[in-house]
Amino acid sequence: MSRVKALILFAVMGLAACQPSTPQLGPDGQPLPQLYRISNKDAAEIPGRVTEAINSLRAARGTAPLTLEPTLTQAAEVHSRDMARQNRAWHWGSDGSSPFDRASRAGFPGKVAGENISETYENETQTLSTWMADPETRDVILNPAATMMGFGWYQEPSGKIWWTLVTGHY
Repeated sequence: MSRVKALILFAVMGLAACQPSTPQLGPDGQPLPQLYRISNKDAAEIPGRVTEAINSLRAARGTAPLTLEPTLTQAAEVHSRDMARQNRAWHWGSDGSSPFDRASRAGFPGKVAGENISETYENETQTLSTWMADPETRDVILNPAATMMGFGWYQEPSGKIWWTLVTGHY
């Protein structure tokens, strides 16, 4: 008899696990963000996905596409790690460096057009959407003078992600 009860209990637990979960809501009534873990596969695909998304937005505005530039990406990655170490999203490095300084240190020979940063648990698409909703960060993405970009991130063990987008031109 105890085997039958155990089987019934496991069956009920299994069915309960199949039920769709109701998203938790924050005080604003909006669903709380879900933890987004960047897998190795995602890490390889994110730069291309972001570049494609940005170029679609730029095309809709009649602006030339951006190319992904390795030294700007390096500068963005360094800044994302540094923001995490400082535990604050801002444009200044812990050594007082600006976006211009970091791009130059990475070997970028051109001029930085702008930098967007974010501290979030959201994925890159949600982050890009948030940047597009704000006029200042949208202007960095759509700036017609920019011809290239770098995109980097750092994900803490807790799941928090520090995103950095740098745009530039020669």
